[in-house]
Amino acid sequence: MSTTRATTRDRSAVRTLLRLWPYVRPVRARLFTAAVVAVVASCTGLVIPLVLKWMVDGPVAGRDPAGVWLGALCLLLLGIVEAVLFGTRRWLVARPLSHVEAEMRAGLYRHLQRLPAAFHDRWASGQLLSRATTDLMLLRMFLAFPLTFLLVNTVTILVGVVIMLVQDWVLGLVILGPVVPVMWTCVVFERRYAEVARRAQDQVGDLTTVVEESVLGIRVIKGFGRHRSQARAFHLLSGRLRGTELHKARLLATIWGVIVTLPEAAIGAALVLGAVRVADGELSAGTLVAFLSTALALRWPVDSIGFLLAMSQEAATATERYFEVRDEAPEEETAGGTAARPRARAAAADGLRFEGVRFRHPDAPPGSPPLLDRVDLHIRPGESMALVGATGSGKTTLTALVPRLYDVTSGRITLDGVDITAMSREELRAEVAVAFEDPTLFSASVGENVLMGAADGAGRAELDRALAVARAEFVHALPQGADTRVGEQGLSLSGGQRQRLALARAVVGRPRFLVLDDPLSALDVHTEAAVEAALRRVLADTTALIVAHRPSTVLLADRVALLSGGRITAVGTHQELLRADAEYAHLMSGEERGDRR
Repeated sequence: MSTTRATTRDRSAVRTLLRLWPYVRPVRARLFTAAVVAVVASCTGLVIPLVLKWMVDGPVAGRDPAGVWLGALCLLLLGIVEAVLFGTRRWLVARPLSHVEAEMRAGLYRHLQRLPAAFHDRWASGQLLSRATTDLMLLRMFLAFPLTFLLVNTVTILVGVVIMLVQDWVLGLVILGPVVPVMWTCVVFERRYAEVARRAQDQVGDLTTVVEESVLGIRVIKGFGRHRSQARAFHLLSGRLRGTELHKARLLATIWGVIVTLPEAAIGAALVLGAVRVADGELSAGTLVAFLSTALALRWPVDSIGFLLAMSQEAATATERYFEVRDEAPEEETAGGTAARPRARAAAADGLRFEGVRFRHPDAPPGSPPLLDRVDLHIRPGESMALVGATGSGKTTLTALVPRLYDVTSGRITLDGVDITAMSREELRAEVAVAFEDPTLFSASVGENVLMGAADGAGRAELDRALAVARAEFVHALPQGADTRVGEQGLSLSGGQRQRLALARAVVGRPRFLVLDDPLSALDVHTEAAVEAALRRVLADTTALIVAHRPSTVLLADRVALLSGGRITAVGTHQELLRADAEYAHLMSGEERGDRR
C-alpha cells in the first residue's frame, strides 16, 4: 500500500491548524484563561528591570540599606508571583488538553470503523497507528505549549521593546537591528521545515508498519529464516528516518544560530554604547542596568522562536495527516435506514438474489474489466447454495458483497425482495452472518470473540449452543474455559480451532442469512465430519451461500453454482453438474490448487 503523501509546499500552517478549532472550542475558556495568565506572568518578569533601575539610581546610589532591602523584597515577591502564575497556567491546560486528545483519538477510531473495506485495503495499519498515537501526541504538545507561548512571547517581546524604547530610544534601535534578518530566516525555515517534518512523520508510519508486520508474521519469519532480511528492511527504513531527523536538527540548529547570535550581538553593542554614554553622563547607570536586564529578559522569548515554529510545523503536519483519514468518505447510509426492517419482514420470502451484479474494485484502473460481470443467482428461502469456481474467479469477492463490505458497481442484491442498499448497514449485518476463510480473532476471551456475532444481551446458553454447532468443545479444556484469552490474532490456537470459533461466531446469532467462505478448509477429516453433521442442522433453518472447494463441503448444500469468468455459468445439484459440466467435474476432481480467491 502506498499512502497518499500530501505536499506541504502550498500549505498554510495557520489554515491547517484552524481545523482543530471544533475540538478546542469546548475547552476554549480554560485555554484562553491560561493564555492570559501566562501573559501576565511573562509581563511580571518585565517589571523586575524597572525595580532594578529604581534600586540602582535610588537606594544604591544614595547608600540607603533600608531601600535596598525593600527592593530585594519586591524582587522576591515578583519572582514568586511569576512562578505561581506559570504553575497555574500549567494546571489550567492539563485536563482540557487530555480531553481534546482523547476526543480526537476516539473520533478517529469511530471513523475508521465506518470507512469501507476498500479504504483499509489501501492503507497500511502502521500509517493509521502513527496517526492515532504519535500525531495526536504532537497535537497535544502544540496546544499545551507553542499555541500559548507564540502569543505570550509575542506580547512579551512587544512590551519589552516598548519599555526599552521608553528608557532610551538610541539603545532601543540598536537592539531592533536584527529584526529583519531574523524574520527572513523564520520565513525560510518554516517552509523548509514543513517539508522535512511531513517526510519524517510519514516515515514513522512506514517504520511502524514494518514492526507490526514483523510481530504478527514472526512465525513465518522464523520458519523461513528471514530474520536477517527483515532486520535489513527495518534498518533501511530506520536509517532513512534517522537521516530525516538529522536534517530537521540541522535546520533547527541553523535558525537557532541566527536567532541567538544576532540578538546577542545587538545586546553586546548596546552594552558598549550604553557604558560609553554612562561614562559621558548622558545615561544613568540605573537606566543602563534596567535596559540590559529587559533585553536579557527577552532572550528566552526570542530564542524560543525557532523551537516554537518547529513544533507548530510538526503540529500542522500532524493535523494534515489526521484529517487525511477523517476526510475519507465513510460508508454511505441509505435514506431507508431504520425503516427498512418492517419492509423486509413484511415482504414475501424470496431468499437471496443477485440480479445483474457487476463489480470492479474502486482502485482498479479505468477501463479495466470487472471482476464480476452480470452475475445472476437466486438462493431460495431456506436453501443452501455452494459456490464453486477456479482460483481468482471472484468467489470471495461475491460473498463480500452480501454484507456490503464492498458495494456493487451495478446491478443489485436483494434479501427477501428488499434491495440491500435500502437497508442500513447495521440492520443488514444483523440479518447476514459471515465466516471468512482466514478467521480473525481478537485479544479477548473465547466467549467474547464468539459472542461478537450475537445480539446484545446474549449469554452463556447461546455461547454453548454455538460452540456445540461448530464442534468447538476444545474450549472447555482451556485453562479458564470460555473465559480464556486467546491472545493477539488467536495464534495460541491451531488453524482448525480458530476456524471453528469463527464458525461459532457466525451461527451464534441464529442469522436469517449465512455466508460462509470455505468454513471447513482447516479441519482434519474427523473434525470436518463432526462439524458437517452439526452444520447441516443450522443450514436447515437459514438461507446460506457457501464457498466450497472440496466435495465434502459441496455436499452440505442443496444446490451448486459455478462461477467462471466473472459469471454464473451453471447451477444445479452436485450430481447434475458432475455429469453435465466439464469445468465443474475438473474442479471437483481435486486437480485445481492454489489461492482460493
